[in-house]
Amino acid sequence: MDILLKLFLPLSLAFIMFSLGISLTLQDFKRVLQMPRAFSIGMLGQLLVLPVIAFLILQVVELEPAMAFGVMLLAFAPGGVTSNMLTRFSGGSVALAVSLTAVTSVLCVLTVPVFAAASANYFLGAAMPKIDVTSIGISMALITAVPVAIGVLVNHMAPSFTAAISKVVSLLASVLFVVIVLGAIATNWSVLTANILELGPVLILLNVVMLLIGYGGAKLMKLSHPDSVAIAMEVGVQNATLGITVGALIAMNGEALPPYSLASGIYGITMYGCAFLFILWARRKARANPSLRALSELS
Repeated sequence: MDILLKLFLPLSLAFIMFSLGISLTLQDFKRVLQMPRAFSIGMLGQLLVLPVIAFLILQVVELEPAMAFGVMLLAFAPGGVTSNMLTRFSGGSVALAVSLTAVTSVLCVLTVPVFAAASANYFLGAAMPKIDVTSIGISMALITAVPVAIGVLVNHMAPSFTAAISKVVSLLASVLFVVIVLGAIATNWSVLTANILELGPVLILLNVVMLLIGYGGAKLMKLSHPDSVAIAMEVGVQNATLGITVGALIAMNGEALPPYSLASGIYGITMYGCAFLFILWARRKARANPSLRALSELS
């Protein structure tokens, strides 16, 4: 299990982030200047609204401290490859979703360690493990930002090569994601069975509420249906693998994936059910309105 924590888990996340990087171009980062309002709304929802909503839910629903901290770690995680894929399925603006994912995946190196330390102090109290913000930030940079940057560089320098390997890389990344999620659940099975009736509904509620806030908030700000769908997916579907990995980095007990990672592990399964229902609704709404359908096709 020590090998799982110290080698397989971070390398798997690095590969998953590399798979994200080869799907990005430099234009995806430049695009934020071309859609500042939509991008700003998405960033606000991701970095501020999501953690606040998670915190408020945890004030109403009482979980064990370690479980509550795990939910907050998930809320600090950005979107990922999955949110981009689900945006495409739901007829949202893939360009906006990819740009949000690109920037938040880099920014999380700075935000997650700081937010995690503050959250651990609140929820864990005296049981809080020692959290070296700088060390976690460096570790996250090495397994998130650097692989993304390498992927973008490879895609920029050899686009035909990345086009040839993208399907295989994506498939392998998906397999690794499943293995990590199942590992987080399996190694915390007793904790899961003792807390699933409380933890499961909290994760589903967070998922549903953020999808609704993401879409509704974007529409209130006069954004198009495709842009609103993209923002909903970005703030409503998080990078569960990153949540699991950060939990392991914080615990570093070398024995098993900690309870901090369990929320992200369960979320890695439940999020698809919530996202599927949202996709059905978004596509039906677009079909019912020809102008929305045209916008979705353009996106």
